[in-house]
Amino acid sequence: MAEIMDRKNGHVDAVLSGGVNADRITAGFERIRFEHCALPELDLDAIDLSTRFLNFQLKAPLLISSMTGGPSRAQDINANLAQAAEALGIALAVGSQRIAIETDGSNGLDQRLRHYAPSIPIFANVGAIQLNYGYGVPELQRAIEMIGADALILHLNPVQEALQTGGDRNWAGLGDKIGAVCKALDVPVIVKEVGFGISVSVARRLVELGVSAIDVAGAGGTSWSAVEGALSEDPTIRQLAEAYRDWGIPTTRAIERVRLACPETPLIGSGGVKTGLDAAKALRLGADLVGQAGSVLRSSTQSVDAVIAHFETVIEGLRLACFATGSQDLSALKSATLASTPA
Repeated sequence: MAEIMDRKNGHVDAVLSGGVNADRITAGFERIRFEHCALPELDLDAIDLSTRFLNFQLKAPLLISSMTGGPSRAQDINANLAQAAEALGIALAVGSQRIAIETDGSNGLDQRLRHYAPSIPIFANVGAIQLNYGYGVPELQRAIEMIGADALILHLNPVQEALQTGGDRNWAGLGDKIGAVCKALDVPVIVKEVGFGISVSVARRLVELGVSAIDVAGAGGTSWSAVEGALSEDPTIRQLAEAYRDWGIPTTRAIERVRLACPETPLIGSGGVKTGLDAAKALRLGADLVGQAGSVLRSSTQSVDAVIAHFETVIEGLRLACFATGSQDLSALKSATLASTPA
């Protein structure tokens, strides 16, 4: 378990280094342009950014995406994120809870999170692959109960696991186990990737299995292939990791295609979202909620105020996008005219 904790700590350091992002592929937001409205006839300050997601009321359509559940500093990170999410009225997803489930060390993943954030939705998080390695409903229920979570995220990371020393390589039959979990748990189950995107065929399969929501977590932001390559001392792994640095489905493409294929499924758009304008584009393409992780990690290591300041800038950027497209609320933004559309 100490090895896993060291690896999680290495993950944080790698992301903070800024050298593990996708290189030749982008999330695609730069290719999306709104048609400008020169006469919005709106009060900028009265624009309504509130939304409901899985029956949870939010002040803005934002999710602090899963970051870390392992390193010793995770306690401070999680506390900062939870307090900021509560102050802003946005959703919070914790990092992997595997270590907290298997040891007595919670690393801040305990009821303190609910104390810090009593009114906003908190999403628990476990790697889906653990269902092939001994986990079942009891372990997932424990993940939910330890933080008073409102929903459970099962994350998919096959490429990362394949490149990880000692990674979990047997993914056979995992879909049926996800389906069984969806039926057994009394909270919504969200399935997300970690940065390589979810295809239409996989999204349809997840909906058939009973998943309540999907986070496409597309390519164009942090590359978890590059992260594992940065941590590995094996030259073969390093070579493979670099070859797959730009693997995956760009975020904008994943959002648009999954929305068309699964029109009724609640959808989270994440992966390479840097600004409020990016968030507006994700919402216009079909996302119901927009997630950020890597871009807010540095703020999360500093203070609650730093996290709040980061997201206040994102929120104002989103509000300005509504204003500049003549959209009085998110519903109107979702039908705002685009000057160009994704290829």
